[in-house]
Amino acid sequence: MRFEVLKAALKDGAAARVGRLAFAGRTPIDTPNFLGVTSRGALPHVTPDNVDKHLATTGAFMALEDFIERPQQYLKRIPPIYATPTTKKHSTRLHSFTALPQSVTTVLNTRRIPAVPSPMGNTNASVSVFTSTGFQALTTKEYLSAVQTLRPDIAIPPADLTNSPITPNSKRALRMAERTDEWVVEWFSELSESSSPPTTFAPILPISYSIQWEYVSRLAEDYLPTAQLSGLAIHDPDLLPDLAEHCAPLLPLPRLSLADPRTPHHILRQIALGIDLFALPFINTISDAGLALSFTFPPPPAPSPENTTAPGPQPLAVDLSLPQHAASLAPLTPIRTCPCYACTAHHAAYVHHLLAAREMLGWTLLQLHNHAVVAAFFAGVRDTLAQGGPEAFEAAARQFALAYEPEFAEGVGERPRARGYQYKSVGGGEGKRNKPAWGKLDGEGAEGAQAGEKGAEV
Repeated sequence: MRFEVLKAALKDGAAARVGRLAFAGRTPIDTPNFLGVTSRGALPHVTPDNVDKHLATTGAFMALEDFIERPQQYLKRIPPIYATPTTKKHSTRLHSFTALPQSVTTVLNTRRIPAVPSPMGNTNASVSVFTSTGFQALTTKEYLSAVQTLRPDIAIPPADLTNSPITPNSKRALRMAERTDEWVVEWFSELSESSSPPTTFAPILPISYSIQWEYVSRLAEDYLPTAQLSGLAIHDPDLLPDLAEHCAPLLPLPRLSLADPRTPHHILRQIALGIDLFALPFINTISDAGLALSFTFPPPPAPSPENTTAPGPQPLAVDLSLPQHAASLAPLTPIRTCPCYACTAHHAAYVHHLLAAREMLGWTLLQLHNHAVVAAFFAGVRDTLAQGGPEAFEAAARQFALAYEPEFAEGVGERPRARGYQYKSVGGGEGKRNKPAWGKLDGEGAEGAQAGEKGAEV
C-alpha cells in the first residue's frame, strides 16, 4: 500500500486533506472518497459486470460473517469461499468468489456495518459474529487465517464493540479497550511469522481517549515504526483531535470511518475532522426506500436576500414512489448533469413504474444513480479542497447545510424483501417494513386493520 497526502489543511494533517491511496493492480483511490458496502460480497441489486460498466466504485467493504457458517454438531462443512480457486482474471479468493472487478480495492472486517447486536456478546477470546446459520464465536486466529486465505487488500483486526446506540459505562469501556488491545497484540504477533502479511488498519474504539490511551500508544510505539500498521479504522471521528494532540505519529496514516454517517452533512463534518475514507451503508438503505439522491457539492448558489419567494432547503433525495412521478419524463432528480446510466437512458416515470410493480430493475437503477451522485459529491469535495483550501471547503460546507434539509425523507414505497441481517436479534415490537398485502373486505377501523395484519402474517 502507498498513501500520500497531496494537500493538507494543517501541517500535522489533523484536519481535512486530499490524498491518494494505491495498491498494486488496483485503481488508485483519490481521497476523501467512499467504499461500497456489500451484502454477501456483492453490492445490493447490482451485478459485478454492471459494477465494472456503470459504477465509479473503487473500493468495497466486506464482512467475514457474510461468508462463513456455524458448524453443525456432527458435520463440519468448509465455507465455499475458502475452496474457491483463483484465476487469471481474479488473483485473490475474495475477488474470485465475489466476482468483483480486479480493479476494486477490498476491505475485510469481522462484522458488517451496522452490525446486528449479539445476544451472546463477545468473550475474552472471541468476537460474536452473525452468520447465515446464527451467531458464533470467532477467535483472532480464525479470523487471521481467513484473512491470509482470502487476501483482502485491507484487513481490520477484531474490536470489542457493543454495537448498541447506548454509550457503554466506564467499566464496560475499559474492558473494550483491554480486549481490543489483547486481540491486536495477538494479531501482530501472528503476522510477524507470515511471509506476506495483509495491510492492517487498526480499530480506534468509540470510547473516550483517556480510556484507550494505552492501546493507542502501543499502536504508535510498537507497530508504526515496524511498518506493520498501515492505517486506522475510526469508529468515532470525534476522537481525531485527541489523536492529534496526544498521538501525532499516527496522523500521517490513512483513516477509514466506520461510524456509519447517516447523511452528507455528517460526511462533511467527518471530512473536516480528517477522515479519508468512508464506508456508507446509507446508500443501500436509500435505494431500498425508492429514493434518488439529489444533492451536489458545492451546493447551488443561495438565493439573494431580496428574493422572498425563494424556496427553502431542498430535499436530499427524491421519492420516486410518489404518484406525481407517474408521468414525468424528466431525469430521476433535478441534477440535470448526472451522467449515470439511469439518468441518461431512463426517466422518472419508468423508475416509478418499476417500483410500483416491485421489479428489481427499479432498485438496480436507483443504486447506479445513487452511487454516481455520491461519487460526484466526493469529487466536488476534493476539487474544493485542492483549489480553494480549507477556507473554501468550510464555506461550501456551511452553504450546503443551508441549501439542503438535514435528514432524508423516509420514503413511502415498499422495500424489497428484507435480508436476514436486517432483522434485530434482540428486543421486539418493531413495525412491519411493508403494509399488509390484503385484509378482510368487511373490516372497518381498528378491527379491519388488525385483521389485515393477521392476514399478512399468515
